Amino acid sequence: MQSLIVGKPYEFIPPRYSGFWHRLVRGIIPGKLRKEYGVAKIECIGAEKLEASLAAGHGIIIAPNHCRPCDPMVLDSLAAAVGRPFHIVASWHVFMMSRVQRFLLPRLGGFSVHREGLDRESLKCAVNVIADAAHPLVIFPEGIITRANDRLAEFMDGTAFLARAAAKQRKEGKVVVHPVFIRYTFAGDLEKAVLPVLSEIEQRLSWQPRPDTPLVDRITAIGEALLGLKEMEYFGSARTGTISERLIALQDRILSPLEEQWTSGRNDGGPMARVKRLRTAMLPELLGRASADEQRKALWRQFADLYLVQQLHCYPDGYLSDPTPERLLETIERYEEDLTGTSRPHFPIRAEIVVGDAIEVSSGKDRSQETDPLTASIRGSLEALCEITRPNHPCLP
Repeated sequence: MQSLIVGKPYEFIPPRYSGFWHRLVRGIIPGKLRKEYGVAKIECIGAEKLEASLAAGHGIIIAPNHCRPCDPMVLDSLAAAVGRPFHIVASWHVFMMSRVQRFLLPRLGGFSVHREGLDRESLKCAVNVIADAAHPLVIFPEGIITRANDRLAEFMDGTAFLARAAAKQRKEGKVVVHPVFIRYTFAGDLEKAVLPVLSEIEQRLSWQPRPDTPLVDRITAIGEALLGLKEMEYFGSARTGTISERLIALQDRILSPLEEQWTSGRNDGGPMARVKRLRTAMLPELLGRASADEQRKALWRQFADLYLVQQLHCYPDGYLSDPTPERLLETIERYEEDLTGTSRPHFPIRAEIVVGDAIEVSSGKDRSQETDPLTASIRGSLEALCEITRPNHPCLP
């Protein structure tokens, strides 16, 4: 489950920013990005908009899309461009993945948040960082890594909540949100990069590799096979209908029994809201069980089911109807990551960080509207940035 769930009580990890450690790590980041993520070049566009907000003394939230694991490292190029370190909110499990990360992340401005519960210390820290206006605070509104650079997942409500809380706390000056879109483009030979991965996945499915089949057809066939296998696991047989219909049905098949058990059947909201609600209900029970307890083992299986729903949610409807090199690459990377827990880098990838206009935040919320106006404004700006940064690649045959 990518270590998303930590089987011990949560402990807030505050930021302990260190200029020394930041300078040291900043010298390492370019090589790490090239070696582990294939990122060869980073360009910042519109950094002057963020510089203007910094010069005005505003409390600042940076709200980026989150399509790749390396996004936080890529964003450090924007911090360097404007000459101001960022603080960043990260899930607690990220700090617990290794001792090195637990040591370094706070010294680079990171602090933890408990996604499965009410984390008052993290909320207070985030509000203080924004209100003090010394460091911009990075919050990823999607809350998960989507591996979909051309689509946005549903937004969590934390960004707007923290922005309004900070605006209320500030005695003078404004709080603003800068939507930031990170656009990745692949500049290499796509077939040379992905054919070995496709062949390996086909062999895992007990298929003979099909090098003469068009790339899009191979990728689509693998996706349908993987979906069919999961349907056989949860339904007893492969289903019919469109891919979108089948994905929705499978997610509901997994979530509904868990909701009956843990949340009295409550099933409102999108898939990720439902997953978060279930994790929040289940985690206290997990922490209260002995390691050899059969119920604890059953709980881990249920957490694995929730992670599967998150994986399914990250396959956007009709994504390969416009099969650009980037969409094909992302889909193959997602296959490999879902099957093996990791995906290999593909070089070279170019990253553009595009800063959107500042969105001023008021301390009050208009409760007459069904959709949170600030969340809608952030999403609308990111969707516009997604469109204007879309590469003009010809569709593959």
